[in-house]
Amino acid sequence: MKRLLKVLLVLLLIGGVATLLGMAIAQHKGYVLVAYKGFRYESTLWATLALLAALWLLFAAIRYLLRLVVVSGGVVNPWSRRNARRRARLASEQGLLDLAEGRWARALRHLKRAAEADPQPLIYYLGAARAAQKIGQHEDAEHLLERALERQPQAELAIALAHAELQLDRGDSDQALETLKAVHDRHPRHHQVLRQLLHLHEVRADWAALVGLLPTLRKEKALPESRLAELELRVWSARLEQAGEEGLNEGETALQPLTRAWQQLSSSQRAEPRLVLAFARQLQRLGAEEEAEEVVRGALKRGHDDDLVHLYGLLRGRDPQRQLQTAEGWRRDRPQDGTLLLTLGRLCLRNRLWGKAREYFESSLSFRRDPETCGELARLLAQLGEIERSNQLFQEGLGLLDQRLPALPLPAERMA
Repeated sequence: MKRLLKVLLVLLLIGGVATLLGMAIAQHKGYVLVAYKGFRYESTLWATLALLAALWLLFAAIRYLLRLVVVSGGVVNPWSRRNARRRARLASEQGLLDLAEGRWARALRHLKRAAEADPQPLIYYLGAARAAQKIGQHEDAEHLLERALERQPQAELAIALAHAELQLDRGDSDQALETLKAVHDRHPRHHQVLRQLLHLHEVRADWAALVGLLPTLRKEKALPESRLAELELRVWSARLEQAGEEGLNEGETALQPLTRAWQQLSSSQRAEPRLVLAFARQLQRLGAEEEAEEVVRGALKRGHDDDLVHLYGLLRGRDPQRQLQTAEGWRRDRPQDGTLLLTLGRLCLRNRLWGKAREYFESSLSFRRDPETCGELARLLAQLGEIERSNQLFQEGLGLLDQRLPALPLPAERMA
């Protein structure tokens, strides 16, 4: 309704203006005379204004037609600037789509075309280099990165990081390390540089280098705190294992690499159960079980840890009887701990307390059915002459162990 009223109002206004204009024309026609040399134009004012309006409309129409011809020519002409921009846009869209979908050869072709046509070609050159790498054209990949650096020298860091990633992807970790070291020298605090160095050292299992990188990662906050804490534990555990391997077959100096690595840890790190476990396992591996027992016992005084309790039952300390008494003291706080009961049974075996060991193993199984405990009790019962019960426990232990294994296919039963 409101719209109808507005239309009627506009029509009334137009009619009023037309009426006034008609009255003005009827009352005062006016007179226009234009004379120049031999040219002479003579007419009324209103006819002249109508002529000028007609000429203006004719000019506007001719201008519109010319623009339409030019635009249509650009659409039709395959070499026009308009079509060149359109081809570049389509190439970039299709190239990125091919790259995401793994059509490497098509991605390479489209992205190279898009890169040459775009004033900011970095993303297309990097994508094209990756595609070339995927189809084994390593020289082309290198050339594309060089071309990207020529076109956008301000993107040197991004190109270097991509270069290192491609080098690592084709298995050339030495060259990737050289590239990243050069980048790190120029950008020592850049988070992505640090994260890429971290990944490279992990791939190379260079735990010593990772240990040296950890303080910088923490200082620059290049990783979330939770991930950094987990990384530190994992790296130091691997470093301790590596140090243990370095000491193998070294005779009297076997413990030196492991001891040096352990001393590099802070006091708070040396209290971490996971690192204590890694250190004690390497001591055991190198034949220093007494030292390992002392380390584990000291850690368990600070707090309980199932893995350390489990390892404690596998270590031979200087005084097996005292070792058993120490573990029995822990039982007061954890009387139903299956792992602790298993450890107590093993320590009783070491002290030749057969009946007590049996009680601990059976008590452990009452709280937790575990293949290790089944195996220990089965061995003990076999030595005590209870063969049938021993065999039953061995079968149970194998069944429990089988539950932890992947369900792989077995040969079909043969028909008799």
